[in-house]
Amino acid sequence: MTTDTIDTWDQVRDLITEGASAEAIETYLDTLEPGELVRAVFNLSPTEQRALLRAVSPDKAAELIEDMPDALAADLIDDIPSHEAAAIIEEMSSDHRADVLGEMAKPESDAILEHLEDEDAEEARRLISYPADTAGGLMMTEFAAYPMSATVRSVVEDLTGHEGDYTFLTVHYIYVVIRKNRLKGVLRLRDMVFANPEARIGDIVQPAITVRPDASLGELDEFFDENDIAAVPVVDERGFLLGIVRRRSVLEALAGKAEADSLKSAGIVGGEELRSMPVTTRARRRLSWLSVNIVLNIIAASVIALYEDTLSAVIALAVFLPIVSDMSGCSGNQAVAVSMRELTLGAIVPRDLFRVWRKEVSVGLINGLVLGGLLAVAAWAWKGSPMLGIVVGAALAINTIVAVSLGGTIPLALKRFRIDPAVASGPVLTTVTDMCGFFLVLSLASLALPLL
Repeated sequence: MTTDTIDTWDQVRDLITEGASAEAIETYLDTLEPGELVRAVFNLSPTEQRALLRAVSPDKAAELIEDMPDALAADLIDDIPSHEAAAIIEEMSSDHRADVLGEMAKPESDAILEHLEDEDAEEARRLISYPADTAGGLMMTEFAAYPMSATVRSVVEDLTGHEGDYTFLTVHYIYVVIRKNRLKGVLRLRDMVFANPEARIGDIVQPAITVRPDASLGELDEFFDENDIAAVPVVDERGFLLGIVRRRSVLEALAGKAEADSLKSAGIVGGEELRSMPVTTRARRRLSWLSVNIVLNIIAASVIALYEDTLSAVIALAVFLPIVSDMSGCSGNQAVAVSMRELTLGAIVPRDLFRVWRKEVSVGLINGLVLGGLLAVAAWAWKGSPMLGIVVGAALAINTIVAVSLGGTIPLALKRFRIDPAVASGPVLTTVTDMCGFFLVLSLASLALPLL
């Protein structure tokens, strides 16, 4: 950690504590690189972060909020008086506004919406009503739409003359509509540059590829892979233009989901933790799964206790127990990762469980035989006992098949019972593969004990 970095957030803290003006604070914040600014804000306490948001202008506060995870932003906004929070929310783009309000409890979000203009409040309620990982939840309502009768010249003049109205218009498309926002087609701005200024945009419009508001994140990912466009219009069943989904928003959502799933798989309940959060909250989220894991590990270890005599007779088995369980666990986690990816993309659903199992058994059989053979040779070379090699090699081969089969199907089974597979798949798989691995090694060793 460098002195410069420490001075950065200390300086922000001092400005807040000394009651510096909004202009002074914003002037200092504007001197920071984006990375420095994020570190500075995240190293403030929640109380100091709220004070910072209230000390700067709503526009600057909105800019800071958009750099924070939605859950943290919602927590901070939630503790700011609703009229002040509304002023900040008003300055955010429609998609970020909906993300933050969607993280809040309904009474709190309603209190903020009451201070917004009726049109903005209604729009925010509509966006919040969509699931966050769908086109409706990801779309933004800042887009440029014009009637078919408009000329190229009038559209260009309107765009250049109302720059402030298109602050969030980062996608260079013009949407052509008829009859109160029914989508007719799309035009790229660069195509308009070379068009006849007096031409009607309805005469040069191109057909638009669209998606429905219920399109999933996986479907959107696949859509943008197949179509080289920066944004896609979202239309309802009647063809009315509701908003646009940017490619960037989909990539950000996929990255956020991957990060959340990674935290969940590590046992962070909720898939969200930052070190700026209260210590008790962070400890509670971690302990909720760690305490469960203690029980699961005791269950797995109890298998060893049942074969204490066998383990005492052939102490070399103790060396191979963790190898068998760890290698099988790695194989199983690979299958879990593939199933989680395909669930996200919508490539599989819970009813595909048997098909997934058949495909994973094939992979597990090949990998199990190879890994088991390698371990058998290593055990034989080390102890000079062919039977020891057969025991540990067979245990690893069988347990690999079991682990891969379970790793591929557990996420689907959990999904079927409405349990988050990102949270529960890892602990369940680890416990089962440990128990099965210990059982296989020790039970096979017991059967072959006279030959060991």
